[in-house]
Amino acid sequence: MKKFLATLLALTMVLGLAACGGKKTEAPAETPEKTEEPSAASDVKIGLICVHDVNSGYDAAHIEGLTAACEELGIDVNSQVVFKYNIPEDETCYDTAVDLAEEGCTIIFSDSYGHQSHMQQAASDYADVTFVSCTGDTAAPSGLANFKNIFPYTYESRYVSGVVAGMKLKELMDAGTVTDPYVGYVGAFPYAEVVCGYTAFLLGIQSVVADAHMDVTYTNSWYDPVAEGEAANALMSKGCVIIGQHADSTGAPSAVQAAQDAGTVAYSVGYNIDMLSVAPKAALTSAQNNWSVLYKATLEKFMAGEEIPTDYAAGYADSAVMISALGESCAAGTKEAVDAAWSGIKDGSLKVFDTSKFTCQSAENGSYQVDADGHVTSAFGLDTNGDFVADSGEAIVDGAFQESVLRSAPYFGLHINGITELN
Repeated sequence: MKKFLATLLALTMVLGLAACGGKKTEAPAETPEKTEEPSAASDVKIGLICVHDVNSGYDAAHIEGLTAACEELGIDVNSQVVFKYNIPEDETCYDTAVDLAEEGCTIIFSDSYGHQSHMQQAASDYADVTFVSCTGDTAAPSGLANFKNIFPYTYESRYVSGVVAGMKLKELMDAGTVTDPYVGYVGAFPYAEVVCGYTAFLLGIQSVVADAHMDVTYTNSWYDPVAEGEAANALMSKGCVIIGQHADSTGAPSAVQAAQDAGTVAYSVGYNIDMLSVAPKAALTSAQNNWSVLYKATLEKFMAGEEIPTDYAAGYADSAVMISALGESCAAGTKEAVDAAWSGIKDGSLKVFDTSKFTCQSAENGSYQVDADGHVTSAFGLDTNGDFVADSGEAIVDGAFQESVLRSAPYFGLHINGITELN
């Protein structure tokens, strides 16, 4: 019925009548760049499709980020923003995007990678509506002028949160409490976004404790408090004393706090939100994204009638990433170490993926090359044929892997020595 109404609306417009909602169109494979008249803040209507709701730290960060951006731009959140919660990564996303377009939303965001293909389909059907996948990688190859990707330099905050963890690990080892610098990580899926993050996290730790090593276990879900808690417990049972995470619940930090309360030496580094409320003694900090920066920049261009970049990414230099407040269990000198790391990232003297700082085994698939010592000398950043093997775009520049430059979403997929994936 919705598609019939959209078709009828298109015919009506041909006859000269006006309509305020989205219009379903047969978009060509490659559409020209959009040029639109500037819009007043009161004319904008926005949709946000969330994979979960405010109970998920990741979704909460998006909801808060869009809300803050709208408030700064004079957009009334109550009347001009439509939030859609708990939208799975399937055809439901397309149906939701269509509903939002037909309700009159002129720009629609989605916050999960699995939403992307459905957002792209909606973009091809509604060429007069802008669709933005907040974590995605197909906007550029799609050729659609109304389909965009945005993502923060999350690897920067991951690295700095790793510095926090490294300082604690060093304190424990200096005191003789810990003899093995063994770290664990609870990841959602084996995607480049997760691999990039946990690698940056370990490199941050290794900047303080050079021989630190890490095991990673996957829950195969973005949000599963029980599975995340069980994964953290399994890692601690193997001897991991710091547990990082790329998952959206408080399951892992809560499990670490419970283990610590029972006498286990263990600490947590979270993601998305401050975890001190659930792990007051165990939580050291959390890597965080300030999504309001990306939402605001995108909406400003949209409202000004300017072309939105197909891929847009921003990091610490633009206040798009950060870490949460340092917990009371952090080691002495942590703030100074954090400040130095941020300063180095901002002025460019610290390269998170400096190839002299890690080694890899040789790549049988040809996606990267290493020298005799295992240091990466050349690496492709993009996959052009969909076989999940990078085959285009040189990512190594001036001795460092350039993340989120060839596109906004992470593509660091190198598996460095010192990290073991358990599943």
